[in-house]
Amino acid sequence: MAKKTLNSSLLIKTALFFAVCFPTSAVIRVAGSPRQLDIQVQANGFGNVSSHDVSALLQSACGEIWRHCPGTQLSGIDIYHRTDHPQTDFKRTPSGRISIGLTAEDTHWAQFAFQFGHEFCHTLANYANDPHQLVRYPPQANFWLEESLCETASLFTLRAMSRSWQTAPPFPSWGNYAPWLNTYAAQRLTRPEHQLPSGKPFSVWFQEHEAALRRNQTIRDWNTIIAIQLLPLFEAEPRGWQTVTFLNRGLYTANDSLSKHLVQWRSQCPVDLRPFVARLAAIFTLKL
Repeated sequence: MAKKTLNSSLLIKTALFFAVCFPTSAVIRVAGSPRQLDIQVQANGFGNVSSHDVSALLQSACGEIWRHCPGTQLSGIDIYHRTDHPQTDFKRTPSGRISIGLTAEDTHWAQFAFQFGHEFCHTLANYANDPHQLVRYPPQANFWLEESLCETASLFTLRAMSRSWQTAPPFPSWGNYAPWLNTYAAQRLTRPEHQLPSGKPFSVWFQEHEAALRRNQTIRDWNTIIAIQLLPLFEAEPRGWQTVTFLNRGLYTANDSLSKHLVQWRSQCPVDLRPFVARLAAIFTLKL
């Protein structure tokens, strides 16, 4: 398990931060367990932990988003270990399964959950509801948005798991780990490099950084700054995760403006989900 690295003073500050910025009353829970996904974990690939335990952890992690995607279909997922960086592979396997590589090892459950939450979001954005989609959609100028949504998914997953594990962990002995899932998210949320400059509104910051994001879509600190703006929206209305399954379905060109990209995304969503995309657009001061 991850070491308890936060001192008591930082924990108090973190608690106050969440109470103000992410009130628990805003969270909408869905009763019942999510549908189980077909997840196959590489045997003996993740250090001193069984593939059975890793599978249980990953079912719990993706379940926090999957429960909000009723009717969504997804092919089986193969999980393998890699040493460089987590990745949702760009091609399906010859048998049509989705491959995801993770770098986490041993019983670092929070790191597993963080990495898989991110990659599961890529999976929904690229492979959901289309078993004939053999490769990931190619990156384009607004690909930073998908990356930021995936960072949001990681934070959402950890915080939701922390609540779920208080009463229904995958195994009874894992219940005591629930607070540290939230601590892992707190560490990400409170890092100095993930904060807006003092006194600068997000709209101003984004206007200054959008051009650079369009050139380099995976500046992780910037993706996380954006994710922190998106997280309250998804925690208040978690059914919005269904919209991610339509993210790449529109008729895009490589250099579309963000406004055009969002309009295309909204047009692919069912009518009842379109207002969610409009609310997300408003975070970037865009009116669709």
